[in-house]
Amino acid sequence: MSFKFKNSYSFAFKASLAISLVISLILGFILWIEPSLSYLYFELIFITALVFVISFLIIQSRIEAFIYLKIKNLYKELNLIDSISLSKTEITTDMKSLLQNISEISKVNKLEIESLKVREEFRKEFIGNVAHELKTPIFTIQGYVENLIDGAIDDNLVRDKFLNRAKISVERLIYIIKDLDMITKLESGTLNIDQDSFDIIELIKNTYDQLEIQAQKKDIKLIFNKLYSDPIIVFADKDKIQQVITNLVINSIKYGTNKGTTEVSLEDITSDKLIIRITDNGEGIQKEHISRLFERFYRVDQSGSRKQGGSGLGLSIVKHIIDAHNENIYVESKFGIGSEFSFTLTKKI
Repeated sequence: MSFKFKNSYSFAFKASLAISLVISLILGFILWIEPSLSYLYFELIFITALVFVISFLIIQSRIEAFIYLKIKNLYKELNLIDSISLSKTEITTDMKSLLQNISEISKVNKLEIESLKVREEFRKEFIGNVAHELKTPIFTIQGYVENLIDGAIDDNLVRDKFLNRAKISVERLIYIIKDLDMITKLESGTLNIDQDSFDIIELIKNTYDQLEIQAQKKDIKLIFNKLYSDPIIVFADKDKIQQVITNLVINSIKYGTNKGTTEVSLEDITSDKLIIRITDNGEGIQKEHISRLFERFYRVDQSGSRKQGGSGLGLSIVKHIIDAHNENIYVESKFGIGSEFSFTLTKKI
């Protein structure tokens, strides 16, 4: 057996020596009372030495077997090693090494426990947020339907008003479910990223056109930092990047100030990397919220009323899409001054 035994040899040596001394004393006493056996003196010395060797081997092997069994059970109790792949060469009776292993596994287990606690808290928070986001439109729809059943359907004006409001709640419910479906696919890796070449300037202009009416309601101007007359070709999933830009521009409109601006600028980082900045002069974000902006359902507005609509998943979806492209996203904001979200893309050279 190929073990690393340090302390057990000393014990076996001392025990064997003690046994040999006892045997020597017994044999010496026999020679003393029977002088006629003195011719066996050297044979008795040989027997004593043989007893020492045999005792040492037996004691050492039994110690090895005993300690091996105890430490094996200890390792299994601590999950230090897989009992299926356990081999004797992996175990040491060196207490210093064993204590070091126990200390290391204790640290790992502590980190795992802390991680599980964080995940459990996150799970509870996530379920609570999902319930909150879904129950609002569901209860609203339920209220309007019950009112219609109770007689409001006979009043054409009230009926139309309630049906339109119920329709808005249904649309919000569908919006939340679609976002939940997308973020689930992004996190599980089942949503494909189909990368191709396209003009990012044209895509941003199309996004501005789609959101123009929404921006006009708050008198917010959607602008570029300068005139981009030439196309800038990037390599990415066009639909997903459009969703990123749409979500970021919608956020800047929601939290923008009346008669404010949302500005997009593009800048080369390297010959094949581009950074796209979306800047507004809106409310801004307090420093303590910035690190959690990309969490699912996290809102800067923590009040129950939640002045701004949306699923609460927009920025989380943005982060997952950018991560799926192996790109980076950044946030800079000053409360009361404005915010800037920026992300990188690969240019087509």
